[in-house]
Amino acid sequence: MQNQVPVSQNRPVTGRFAPSPSGRLHLGNLACSLLAWLSAKSQGGRIVLRIEDLDAERCPRVYADLLEQDLAWLGLTWDEGGSTGGAHAPYYQSECGDIYTQSYRKLEQRGLVYPCFCSRSQLHAASAPHTSDGNVIYPGTCRGLTPEEIVEKRKKKAPAYRLMVPDEEITFTDGCMGTHTENLLRDYGDFYLRRADGVFAYQLAVVVDDARMGVTEVVRGADLLSSTARQLYLYRLLGLQPPRFAHCPLLLAADSSANWRLLTACSRSLRPAPRKALCRTLRGQKSPSRISACPRGCSEKENEKATPASAKGAGRGRFFFLP
Repeated sequence: MQNQVPVSQNRPVTGRFAPSPSGRLHLGNLACSLLAWLSAKSQGGRIVLRIEDLDAERCPRVYADLLEQDLAWLGLTWDEGGSTGGAHAPYYQSECGDIYTQSYRKLEQRGLVYPCFCSRSQLHAASAPHTSDGNVIYPGTCRGLTPEEIVEKRKKKAPAYRLMVPDEEITFTDGCMGTHTENLLRDYGDFYLRRADGVFAYQLAVVVDDARMGVTEVVRGADLLSSTARQLYLYRLLGLQPPRFAHCPLLLAADSSANWRLLTACSRSLRPAPRKALCRTLRGQKSPSRISACPRGCSEKENEKATPASAKGAGRGRFFFLP
């Protein structure tokens, strides 16, 4: 069965920037925030800043505060969210446990959630199929456990919790990547809703937050394209209106590394400053206007030569919701 996801076009435009502050702002963050800001503002819309610090230990508040300072210095201001607050608070995911629990319970009551005792090492060591990026397609190992088996396994280990998915294709139109289809069961398998330590998973949290904050469009990196079908399935199960999506190409290093944390070829001249401290380095210059030119003074033609073949033309895509 193939499900073509309909998306409403009649709501006021609200975009969002939703970083995980595990360190300083880097170019991957900056590119996504800039594109999301430009898209929403070009349509007379609003921008929400949400801090995705589900793992509060890995994402200390100090990094969220510094991220806000960096965005403000760059002129990428937001209309609500972060420490500014607003009508849809809380904007820090670490403070939203009760909100996520409500949606989690709805899925649980429908019999769609089950405990999983598999460890990551067990799954990677098993013969289960893997995706191209190395992630395991969950084979459903714990899906059919009996109540007695669950009781016995709980004595040895606290379980995580997964959502059952059907053997169903979900098709959507991405604003940058075009028509995209994923099969929930064969491409991903049952996925996590909650970790063994009680922390809610990204897939559930982002759906609940985007819906309650009235987000109508999501502009983010192409590394999250594969999450979209699962999120659209959750929107449907929870009876929520999904936003439009646009997944922009990742920034690549000069050696073609498809790592969103790496800098582009031109920005390598900012060394020896650590890459994660990029914005701190830029803020040491006199004004944001100086950032627009290549620090090495190289021409557009030279930049083209420095760009890996896999990245050439990647930025030529056009979001369908941009005028």
